[in-house]
Amino acid sequence: MIILYIVSYLTLLLVTVLVVFYFERKIPAFIQDRMGPTETGKYGLLQGIADLIKLLQKEDIRPKSIDKILFLAAPFVLFAAVFGAFAVIPLGPEIQAASIHSGLLVILAILSLEVIGLFMAGWGSNSKFSLYGAMRSISQLISYEIPLGLSMLCVIVTYNTLDLQSICYEQSIWSVKSHFLFGIPRLNISVSRTGGFLTWSIFQSPFLIIAFVIFFIASLAECNRAPFDLPEAESEIVGGYHIEYSGFRFAIFFLSEYGLMLIVCLVGSILFLGGWSSPFLNIGRFTLGLWTSGHPGTWSASIWGAFWLISKAFLLLLLQIWIRWTYPRLRTDQLVYLCWKILTPFALGCLIAAILWKLW
Repeated sequence: MIILYIVSYLTLLLVTVLVVFYFERKIPAFIQDRMGPTETGKYGLLQGIADLIKLLQKEDIRPKSIDKILFLAAPFVLFAAVFGAFAVIPLGPEIQAASIHSGLLVILAILSLEVIGLFMAGWGSNSKFSLYGAMRSISQLISYEIPLGLSMLCVIVTYNTLDLQSICYEQSIWSVKSHFLFGIPRLNISVSRTGGFLTWSIFQSPFLIIAFVIFFIASLAECNRAPFDLPEAESEIVGGYHIEYSGFRFAIFFLSEYGLMLIVCLVGSILFLGGWSSPFLNIGRFTLGLWTSGHPGTWSASIWGAFWLISKAFLLLLLQIWIRWTYPRLRTDQLVYLCWKILTPFALGCLIAAILWKLW
């Protein structure tokens, strides 16, 4: 069963990378009134595969003065940190590799290993440009984890749980009550809400809308996406922490970055946009919300759940792409100012307001 989950999540990641990489070319081309890729396949659909083949064919260049262990292991440590977070992501009511009650805490703990991978890449390359890029990436990640975590705490306070699956149920048409039968825990699942988009977190209190905006901005910084791609700014620091990498190892860094984008979009969809629940209401005889959700434990629930969650995540991915090609890159002082003087105070205010709202 574990192997099936690994294959499923890896397939989802690879397909997402190919699709998003194509969108990275075509959407900016549309925004900037140009064509984008047109030669590799119809409408340039094979451009991502062509780039992958190009990366795999490139020579694996290793500078002489590197620390071989750190240099060779860094891409795989980074990818393991990103891919490991998929284990606690509930793609549906019954699709979750590891059902952990503290799933949000696990995601934050696993993704913190990303810092180790970046530092290994910068230090192991034995290059001042790589080291500068790594330190700038690490400082940015650590700084923006604070408003990111505070925005997550707003949802945790609202639903009083760290379990991602429970948060999804709280935003769906289903009501889950646990009881014990002969000492064995059982779940009693019933329809008790109208469901739909009105039960999503962002509509539960006005402070969660602000928390979602803070989460999304901080997630851009966590993924090194523009306008927060200063650690990898080619014109300033010659490529960042991965400047000495080529071929397959550079492709692993590339895959990890897009995998992290998918992770933060999935987590954002679960925390604020209803997770795997349907956006349609379930009112009276109008049972479209119930039909597009399926009863938990059935194949239809798993299929619909995965469809809705991935669809919401892809909408956030498209928003990330749009922002990248719309806003200019921030300076270092602007990056620090935004984190410590705007996002963090607002996130603290949202957390205090969410606590008072919950008590009231």
